[in-house]
Amino acid sequence: IPAFHSYEEEAEFWDTHDFTEFKHETTPVNVRATRGLSANVQVRFDPETDHELDAIARESGMKKATLIRTWVLERLRQNRHAS
Repeated sequence: IPAFHSYEEEAEFWDTHDFTEFKHETTPVNVRATRGLSANVQVRFDPETDHELDAIARESGMKKATLIRTWVLERLRQNRHAS
């Protein structure tokens, strides 16, 4: 699959090509399916903390919400094991 310089160029390419033409260039990957999340919690942060969370998430290659969720779950596990 070639590198594209714009979304338009990529769209034109896929208008005339099929992904199956490139199947031989792909490699299998393992995908972990997660259970559906059932609760949504809103948490407010001051701008400085929010900026810091953005930076850490970006460095970690994840979304800010994923970073925060990971930290909360880690802390809950620690508390369970400490009890």
